[in-house]
Amino acid sequence: MENFSISVVLPAHNEEQNIKKTITDTLHYLEKTFSSYQLIVVNDGSHDKTKEIVDKISHDNSSVRLINHSINKGYGSALRSGFESAANEYMFLMDSDGQFDINDLDMLLNSFSGANNEAIIGYRKKRADSLLRKLNQYLYHQYIRLFFGLDVRDIDCAFKLFSRYSYENIKPIKSDGALFSAEMLIKFKNIGVQLKEVPVSHFPRKFGNSSGANINVIIKMFKESWKFRKELKI
Repeated sequence: MENFSISVVLPAHNEEQNIKKTITDTLHYLEKTFSSYQLIVVNDGSHDKTKEIVDKISHDNSSVRLINHSINKGYGSALRSGFESAANEYMFLMDSDGQFDINDLDMLLNSFSGANNEAIIGYRKKRADSLLRKLNQYLYHQYIRLFFGLDVRDIDCAFKLFSRYSYENIKPIKSDGALFSAEMLIKFKNIGVQLKEVPVSHFPRKFGNSSGANINVIIKMFKESWKFRKELKI
């Protein structure tokens, strides 16, 4: 796409078995789709070889940038580091665990006018997760809907496209953990950014483990949500 510069942010925590394929597939898509792009991988304190793999790729390809957190700071912190380093006009986030298909970005682009007052957010047509994770998602959505009035199909679907201009106008996003996506979408709505929802594919995780259902992650989300609620003076 001409006149469309994009920064793709991939947060990664212990994804040594997934990260190379995710980067390779993403670069292939970016190369054939955009004239100007960058790929930012944020290694969030991985204990495996994620950092080393990305470091090697970035040395061979100047379009790939590694941001390294020496300790695990949380999903939201990883996204914030990536977004703060984004140099292009539009930003796109996707998880690096292999559960999404970068080619589905075509569907988001087809719904995107390029305006600063819209964000295109994917929702998983058929979530390929365990029953427990699906239950956690349902309860979390009800909680966010009740406390903040945010009514979207899939708050945490890691497949979102928006302008850097919009992001700059909702900073700072303070959540370091799982609340980050909800805080971002709520702040988008509060400044008049239109949220357009598009169905995307979701695949079972082949390698590694997700930390989304970790009790510490859940407790942190509750703490951050109460702080955010006070900030909004609800």
